[in-house]
Amino acid sequence: MQLTDTARRFVVHWGEMGSAWGVNRTVSQIHALLYYHGRPLNAEDIADTLSVARSNVSTSLKELQNWGLVRVTHVLGDRRDYFETSSDVWELFRTIVRERKEREFDPTTRLLRELVAQPGFEAEPADTQDRVQETLRFMESLGSWADEMLRLSPPTLEKVLRMGASVQRFVRGKDEK
Repeated sequence: MQLTDTARRFVVHWGEMGSAWGVNRTVSQIHALLYYHGRPLNAEDIADTLSVARSNVSTSLKELQNWGLVRVTHVLGDRRDYFETSSDVWELFRTIVRERKEREFDPTTRLLRELVAQPGFEAEPADTQDRVQETLRFMESLGSWADEMLRLSPPTLEKVLRMGASVQRFVRGKDEK
């Protein structure tokens, strides 16, 4: 498949952004291609379109599947696996936030809880204890907030996001009184 200039720019940029967020460029480009294209593609088509090795595509697709961003589907009359992603940007956002929280944020919160609960923690300097406990409180609050946001429907979540500036003005006005 030949990419239009617009599609190429989208895929290249998505790959660059993925790299900036710590995601392999090819993984990001494959996801971008599937999202932009809007219909299932097989691994050979992906490899040909992006000019990357078939083995790299296979590894990247497995990673995308592990993240819950890509699923396997089939086309009638074709034995190959085809891959697709959601076309709903809110679903993709929620999947990425949920996965990053589970993989990166939650383990840190668990470690902080363990550190605070371990017998030798009270022997640490008081200012160190305060910093670790404050970090734990912050992480728990942020984690609870993220869980609540992930439970919201996309239309409600969009309203909450749009409401952010209004809430800030409201809170700022109360602080000034």
